[in-house]
Amino acid sequence: MTPVAAPTLHPPRPPRRSQSDVPPQLRAARQPRPSEQAAGYDRPFWLAYAANLLLASAASLLFRYADFVTLLGGTEFHLGWIVGVGMVGSLAMRLFLGSWIDRYGARPLWIGSLLLFVVTCLAHLAVASHTGAAVYLLRIGYCCAVAGVGGSSMTFVSMRTCNGRLAEMVGMLGTGGFIGTVVGTVLGDLLFGSIGIVPAQVAEMFIVAVLLGLLAVPFAWAAAGGQGPGIRGKGSGIRNSKSPNLQICKSPNPSVPREPSLISLVRRYSPGMILMIGVTMGMALGLPGTFLRTFAAERGIPRIGLFFLVYCIAAVAIRVPTRRWAERFGPRRIILLGMAGMTASVAIFPLVRTEWQLAFPAIGFGCSHAILWPAVVAAGSVAFPPRNRGLATVLLLAAWDLGLVIASPAVGVILRYSASLGLPPYPTMFLSLAALLTLVTLWYAARRPTSAPAAAIQPTSEQKAA
Repeated sequence: MTPVAAPTLHPPRPPRRSQSDVPPQLRAARQPRPSEQAAGYDRPFWLAYAANLLLASAASLLFRYADFVTLLGGTEFHLGWIVGVGMVGSLAMRLFLGSWIDRYGARPLWIGSLLLFVVTCLAHLAVASHTGAAVYLLRIGYCCAVAGVGGSSMTFVSMRTCNGRLAEMVGMLGTGGFIGTVVGTVLGDLLFGSIGIVPAQVAEMFIVAVLLGLLAVPFAWAAAGGQGPGIRGKGSGIRNSKSPNLQICKSPNPSVPREPSLISLVRRYSPGMILMIGVTMGMALGLPGTFLRTFAAERGIPRIGLFFLVYCIAAVAIRVPTRRWAERFGPRRIILLGMAGMTASVAIFPLVRTEWQLAFPAIGFGCSHAILWPAVVAAGSVAFPPRNRGLATVLLLAAWDLGLVIASPAVGVILRYSASLGLPPYPTMFLSLAALLTLVTLWYAARRPTSAPAAAIQPTSEQKAA
């Protein structure tokens, strides 16, 4: 009898594991496919990039705002208070902006903020006094507009990517801001050209800013054209995306009946130390845009474009190759490195005597800004669930504003009263700020991290459920 061969039994194929079944160690080690790496650099991103570049050019042209205040008869003291009060309005808007973006989407607030920017720049042409209410109210409107544009564009980009690439995409969007800063400051030097100022030059500054703001509107409109109400709405760019790299960012609960309050969210997710870093960043990185012009004039330097040119070249040159450092090394290490560089950059400002020497602090500011801001945004944003990504992003921008609210009047007071105490005004101001940055950096380094660096780039429990 011929034996019958036993049938060949193939072991059952193991079930396909979902993203949530993959151990965190393997998921962190997994290298993204080329298609995933390219995800996000699409037509909406580059339209947003163009809009961001144009608005940054207009805002950087207004780094000459000090000349406007000087023309009205004001000093650094008045400039500090005008800018500080303006940032209070911006800060107040930030408290509502995040929930508005999460609820209605980025597009209406983005376009509305650009139009507000245009209106406030035009209205500045009618201001005749540096002490009247008009200049303060218009500065509040201007700061609210810049806050709205920055929060909307950054949230729009962050909504279209996952946690692991959030720092990269926000950082790459920011390179458009750096390029716009170069364009705006060079335009300012061309319009003014010397230490002396005349009313026609100030009027041209605001008119050119208006034209750049209007030019940014169609780009922003086209960029966010496919996005409806926030991350939970039907028109969200995330929900309709077919990229596997973006699917992780979908919210598992498309209908949330009630949004928790801002205070309850901050208490629940405790991003306090990151917000403190954001405040000190605003104090330091916002300083050149307000007081560099008056510092240069005090040193007999007619142009400030070289500082921002070197600043932005250094920032772009560093940001592109380091765009994934936060994902690779963890945001905490990058934040410490950036804070140390920013402190050193502020401390060397008193050594500047000629125009070409502005390049030294500019290199430090550019490199520090390039690596610091994306890491701070990533560390702060992933502390919140995806449905509150807009609020998280805007909360970090609000911390930046708070830094300017504190720093601008304080700097004006230091510059006004240090001479009466027998101290050199600008060196005293810069060294005081450097000492404060040192204390905050040491405090952040001494605090025990709440989680491992890799945890900042891992999917949250809600993302795993998605």
